[in-house]
Amino acid sequence: QTTSGRDSHEGSGLGLSIARKSVRLMGGDLMVSSEPGSGTIFRFDMPIEVVPLGAAEVQAAPITRRVLGLAPDQPTYRLLIAEDKTASRKLLVRMLEPLGFEVEAVANGQQALEVWRRWEPHLIWMDIRMPIMDGYEATHRIRALQQSSTQAPTNDPSTIIIALTATAFDEDRERALLEGCDDFVRKPFRHEDIYEMLAKHLAVRFIHEEAGTDPAVARAAAPITILEADVTAMDAAARAPAEWAADLKQATRRADMSQILTLVEEIRGQNAPLAFTLAELAHNFEYKKILAYAQQAGEQE
Repeated sequence: QTTSGRDSHEGSGLGLSIARKSVRLMGGDLMVSSEPGSGTIFRFDMPIEVVPLGAAEVQAAPITRRVLGLAPDQPTYRLLIAEDKTASRKLLVRMLEPLGFEVEAVANGQQALEVWRRWEPHLIWMDIRMPIMDGYEATHRIRALQQSSTQAPTNDPSTIIIALTATAFDEDRERALLEGCDDFVRKPFRHEDIYEMLAKHLAVRFIHEEAGTDPAVARAAAPITILEADVTAMDAAARAPAEWAADLKQATRRADMSQILTLVEEIRGQNAPLAFTLAELAHNFEYKKILAYAQQAGEQE
């Protein structure tokens, strides 16, 4: 790992070693050439075989339908993310918050324990390796407190805890389950892994785009309570307060996702169509479109 990598305290420095081993397992090798002050080039080679078009043994990859939102008539689920890596924490927030979940995020197990006591989340995404208090200890303490009627939250819902870890060792999975975790997801995870866990443990129901449908068409065809067509949302934007629109413009120009989503929630009560549309745009990082809606609101107020 380079000096800049070590100083950032991110990652373990194993990525390149793992990549080279993967290439070698496929009969090739990974090579590097580097010039100080200029740059570094990584390249690899491996033997491959061209498969004729129409070969019967070629299987098409399964089509994954994108999640558009939560199906109506469900509880408002509270999800806590305990993850010390900033990038991973933000990724989960950006995945889950625009869909309609209430989300809080913390950077260590001690904070997770405090939020659990105060907020009573339905589910915790618990990273195993964290500073101050790791995920094992945090889970153990939460489960111990759940046995105590004097210290557990008043309406303790027996929070589901899903362990998150980059390790591939079975003993880590076994220890997580032994400490009280309900399930286990390895990193790097796919979006589908997260959605499947929510469906499995909370019975969450999602709205998906139709297979083979263009995403823009799917968004327009989704139920009105989840996503609105552009024209309807523009009409709704015209009714938004100018001061709120100015705050939205400023947050969007800074690419401040947290503030954008906060403003979306502020408007949801009186302007649900606009809130649903902006949440979808934020989820896809479509800042230019968000600015267009903010401009519409400011001009019509």
